[in-house]
Amino acid sequence: MELDIEALTAAAFAVVGLFTCSDDCTAGGVAAAVLADSGETYTGICIDTSCSLGFCAEHAAIAEMLKHRRTRIIAVVAVRANGTIKAPCGRCREMIYQVDKANMDTQVILGDRRILRLRDLLPHRT
Repeated sequence: MELDIEALTAAAFAVVGLFTCSDDCTAGGVAAAVLADSGETYTGICIDTSCSLGFCAEHAAIAEMLKHRRTRIIAVVAVRANGTIKAPCGRCREMIYQVDKANMDTQVILGDRRILRLRDLLPHRT
């Protein structure tokens, strides 16, 4: 399956946009898109709470993918509301791996059109 970086990034940018849910909660400051092995793209946004019980955009996108009984992630991208691409945090990297061990080959889109495999971001994982 060929990766269309622009299409996947555009899917993430389509749902990003910070908004205030309440005095204790904001959402959408980061959005993510994952490309499943089926060719489908799933998106999610972050939720940030004052008590730290929120979650990352990658988690939301993966949850959406899992609802469709897909586990294999071909590529992932996370974007900020300010227009930049960001690397998944360590917790997200670990989740991608634990959902399906084959995801060590997931292509992680970084800024400047760089792509690394998840295995490069989790170098000591066995």
